[in-house]
Amino acid sequence: MTDAFAPDATYHPWDSLIDSLVDTGYGVIHNALPPPEIDALLEEFEHLRHHDQLQRAGIGRGKEHQLRDDIRGDSIYWLNHNGPAQVRYLERMAAFKDALNYALFLGLFEFEAHFARYPAGSFYKTHVDSLQGRANRMVSTVLYLNQDWPADAGGEMVIYDPNAPERELERVIPTANTLVCFLSETIPHEVRPTTRPRASIAGWYRRNASLNGVVDPAR
Repeated sequence: MTDAFAPDATYHPWDSLIDSLVDTGYGVIHNALPPPEIDALLEEFEHLRHHDQLQRAGIGRGKEHQLRDDIRGDSIYWLNHNGPAQVRYLERMAAFKDALNYALFLGLFEFEAHFARYPAGSFYKTHVDSLQGRANRMVSTVLYLNQDWPADAGGEMVIYDPNAPERELERVIPTANTLVCFLSETIPHEVRPTTRPRASIAGWYRRNASLNGVVDPAR
C-alpha cells in the first residue's frame, strides 16, 4: 500500500499507524501534519475560545448525558467545516478513513471531531471511547496543538493494557503535532491532571450501526 491517496503524503505515515493498530491496538506518530496546518488549527481554536464558543463536555449520551467534574473537565467545539483549517484537517482524516477501510475492511462510515480545551487542574479519568458491542465508535484519534509543552506540565494521555488495565503501556506528552490513534472499544486511557491549559482535537471514526429506524451514529 502507498500513501498516494493522501495530499502531501510525506506528512502522513498512515502505514505505520495502521500496523501499530493491528499489533498493539494503538499508535503514536510525531510531526503528523505540516507545521503551518497545526498553527492554523491552533489559531482557529483560540478564536473560538476567545469568542466563548466552547461548551462544557459531559459523559453519556441522550438522556444519560451529565456534567461530571469529578470525571472530566474539558470544554469542546465540534468541527463543522466553518474554518479553512478545519476543512483541511477533516480532508486529511477522511483520507486516513479510506486507508483504514482499504487495509482493515472496517466499514468506517464517517469521522467526527471536536476541539478540546482542558483548563489548568482538569483531567479525564480512565475510560474507553465506545462500549463493547455498540460498534459505533471504532477508531479514536487525538491530535495535540500545544506548542513548547513542558515535560512537567502534566496533561499526558496514559494508555493502558486492555488485558491488564492497571498496567501502563505508554504516556504521550501533549506536544503540538503529535497524533495518537487507538481502537475505541478496547484501549483504556486517561488524561492526567494538567497544570496549564491544554488544547487538542479528539476524533472518532464511526460505523453506521442504524437499526430499526434508530439512527446511529448520533452524537
